Amino acid sequence: MGYVIRRAMPSDAATLTDCITAAYADYVRQGIDLPPVSEGVLMDIRDNVVRVAADGTHILGGVILSVRGETADLMNIAVHPGAAGRGVGRALMAAALEAARAAGHTTMELATHRDLPHNVALYEHLGWKVTRRDGVKVHMAFDL
Repeated sequence: MGYVIRRAMPSDAATLTDCITAAYADYVRQGIDLPPVSEGVLMDIRDNVVRVAADGTHILGGVILSVRGETADLMNIAVHPGAAGRGVGRALMAAALEAARAAGHTTMELATHRDLPHNVALYEHLGWKVTRRDGVKVHMAFDL
């Protein structure tokens, strides 16, 4: 594996922000109109459940999860393109599911972009269900 999944620390904010920006850069180059996916990482580390995949001092990816409310909300999951194929995304998703269960949730939700159909297909392959489509968003849920 060569990396560990751990809780993000405030000192990780800048590196995690760079990682998220790199993860979405190809979509931005394609002209896909994404929300500001890498803003507010420091606040997320303070206010939400944030896990990172770290290889020494390098952040390979991260997941941001809100566990407030009735369902857990997967707010962002990103893997640096240089870490593709190492199982980082799968490990981060497992950490998010574990955190949601530990917080007492029975459902996790996410929203992805309609112009990223491979994301929808991947999530469906992992057991997520499309619950609704709203503009450019595809809303999905996973029963924990």
